[in-house]
Amino acid sequence: MGRGRLRIYLGAAPGVGKTYAMLSEAHRRLERGTDCVVGFVEHHGRPRTEVMLHGLEQIKRREIEYRDTVFTEMDVDAVLERKPAVALVDELAHTNVPGSRNAKRWQDVEELLTAGIDVITTVNIQHLESLGDVVESITGVRQRETVPDEMVRRADQLELVDMSPQALRRRMAHGNIYKPDKVDAALSNYFRPGNLTALRELALLWVADRVDEYLQQYRGEHNIQSTWRARERIVVGLTGGPEGRTLIRRAARMAAKGSGSEILAVYIARSDGLTSASPKELAVQRTLVEDLGGTFHHVIGDDVPASLLEFARGVNATQIVLGSSRRKAWQYIYGPGVGSTVARDSGPDLDVHIVTHEEVAKGRGLPVARGARLGRSRIIAGWLVGIAGPALLTLLISRLDDSLGLANDVLLFLFLTVVSALLGGLLPALASAAVGSLLLNYYFTPPTHTLTIADPKNIVAIVVFFAVAVAVASVVDLAARRTHQAARLRAESEILSFLAGSVLRGETTLDALLERVRETFGMESVALLERAGDVDPWTCAGSVGPNSVVRPEDADVDMPVGDHMALALSGRVLPAEDRRVLSAFAAQAAVVLDRQRLVGQAEEARRQAEGNRIRTSLLAAVSHDLRTPLAAIKASVSSLRSDDVAWSDDDEAELLESIEEGADRLDHLVGNLLDMSRLQTGTVTPLIRETDLDEVVPMALVAVPEDSVELDIPETLPMVAVDRGLLERAVANIVENAVKYSPDATPVTVGASALGDRVEVRVADRGPGVPDDEKDRIFEPFQRYGDAPRGAGVGLGLAVARGFVEAMGGSITAEDTPGGGLTMVLTLKAAPGFAPASPDLSAQVTS
Repeated sequence: MGRGRLRIYLGAAPGVGKTYAMLSEAHRRLERGTDCVVGFVEHHGRPRTEVMLHGLEQIKRREIEYRDTVFTEMDVDAVLERKPAVALVDELAHTNVPGSRNAKRWQDVEELLTAGIDVITTVNIQHLESLGDVVESITGVRQRETVPDEMVRRADQLELVDMSPQALRRRMAHGNIYKPDKVDAALSNYFRPGNLTALRELALLWVADRVDEYLQQYRGEHNIQSTWRARERIVVGLTGGPEGRTLIRRAARMAAKGSGSEILAVYIARSDGLTSASPKELAVQRTLVEDLGGTFHHVIGDDVPASLLEFARGVNATQIVLGSSRRKAWQYIYGPGVGSTVARDSGPDLDVHIVTHEEVAKGRGLPVARGARLGRSRIIAGWLVGIAGPALLTLLISRLDDSLGLANDVLLFLFLTVVSALLGGLLPALASAAVGSLLLNYYFTPPTHTLTIADPKNIVAIVVFFAVAVAVASVVDLAARRTHQAARLRAESEILSFLAGSVLRGETTLDALLERVRETFGMESVALLERAGDVDPWTCAGSVGPNSVVRPEDADVDMPVGDHMALALSGRVLPAEDRRVLSAFAAQAAVVLDRQRLVGQAEEARRQAEGNRIRTSLLAAVSHDLRTPLAAIKASVSSLRSDDVAWSDDDEAELLESIEEGADRLDHLVGNLLDMSRLQTGTVTPLIRETDLDEVVPMALVAVPEDSVELDIPETLPMVAVDRGLLERAVANIVENAVKYSPDATPVTVGASALGDRVEVRVADRGPGVPDDEKDRIFEPFQRYGDAPRGAGVGLGLAVARGFVEAMGGSITAEDTPGGGLTMVLTLKAAPGFAPASPDLSAQVTS
């Protein structure tokens, strides 16, 4: 019995029509004679979906009693006993009621598949386990019902069910998804246009990645090496030269012509670990390609054309963009060049574009450095020329009828020695000189076929030949070594110049510098370790790459930086000559770390300076605002104490009321000043507890007239995790500010609602409102918008409110009130484990 096949309808959002599409597929299969039953389908009261269930056999659900309530779930045993060809199972991510056969419905589906039953099911993109955090950041709703990504990836058929946000909102407004009393709440919360657009993009990208995985898997299983042009992938070959920017921009223009095109810039570095390109130029080109939406790749390979083609085919690229060669005409004697080789070997499946630029034929400003090792192929070629070459030359000369003469023979053997030196270095050349001397003596110096030399002149010729061969081989080898050293030193100087420039500019972050070390030396991971003392444990100040070490002794290469810091590299053992550049990187890493810490200290100093500025502003602001209520209190008290005037009862009551108002204003002002001081000094420590909003918000309205506020706090709201005192003070400041600016006889509205794991408190007034560019500024200390009178305060109320709310983990934002005015939105965290305020709506949203 084989395993059943799984078909999944993946929805971009709730309500796009997954269940309807699944039932339509079931009717099509029934018409073809397929045995198809409904294992579990929930229509949620949607008429059109309910109609689609007609004509389909439905397996009776299993009833489970839980907490004095009867729930229905899919009866897996009944489906297995019925054993249809196809079973319809809705809501793959559903969590079964305790007491069910399995905890999750996808586990039920797995049982059906194992039994050989084909399954058609549905799931929304927000229920994929790996996307939980992303979806929560978009919608504000944490999905508690999830399905493993691997379950969806293993589907035999995956079909995306999509709909534009505008069409989905219209469908909802027409009552095709939720009941009318739930529509407004859904449209203003979960089903906002921005949320739906983001979910739609997330679903499209996820499905596109899965399609790409299936394509790569198929190509691998069928050993397909050619490129399939499913979508345009453009590989840009970079040399680190100045023409790279032109190539990247040209590739971006090509990619813009096709939707979904990708740009992949790749730099091929030789395996000696040190790049011959300018690190600064490569950094600029990396930034440029990333700004244009592409990716930058650093690949190690001695054969540049082969490595470039291997990378392009590995990523299923369709086009390669290269620059015209910077070689001068005479430099082509060394070979056809990278562009010509790639174009020749690319085959019919890869288009190669050679782009002209201003650096064509001007010579390579950055020569490729020779590696410290010549490579196995060159060494073998040198030994073949040095050993086999003289033997073949001897055979060739021996077959000639006319002798060339000993002088010409010596020159020919000397030529082979020089060639072997160029190819394999000094040792093959010395071997060639020794073999050549013996062959000249045995075959071409009378008497021949003996090692005896009759003529002393010939002895001198053989000795001179050997001496010249050794000298020439030494000079050629030394020149090659000097060339390699010069190229290497130039590469090192470019790196050191980059490091020096980054020190002066202060551009490089620690992670970027460590990544530069990893790429330059071709390592797997790099970590900067430090410790406080000789016996203290090591701590990691920064690292890049997988499996970074935690102790210098565990690394393949460690470079001490002072007494208590070290740069640790893993991947391979570096030669001694590379440690000079590595030491410069290590010193720079220590400088960058110190700079980051200094930046932090500077930021702390800036905050202290800001505090001093605020204190200065405070003194300037309160010079009048503190005196105004004091003056009123002083005048009223002096009047009451005066014996010259006989005050009536009404007059005394008015003076006492003036004293009370002044004292209240003074108390409020001093309270705000003290609160602002606590916020600036960081001494606000909230005591977070579970609190009901309907207990706190009414207490915050004591200081405002009773008829100036309309309160709407539902009792069904979840509790919030806040500090009651701080929340009361914040709400009081916001409400007082709203009442101050609201027109007379127009009350301020204070309402609250639940949104996922958050609770929003909205304070709306009908005042003049605030322009968008001023909405953030009104929360700054000592800021009063518009022509607020001096007696209105020093402008600390909203600043204190925001500080208190943010200290509790919430936020305050300002929005326009529909019809005019300003709405302050306080977003607070709901208490852990709360029950959603609208369970029916939440169940439908997650379905």
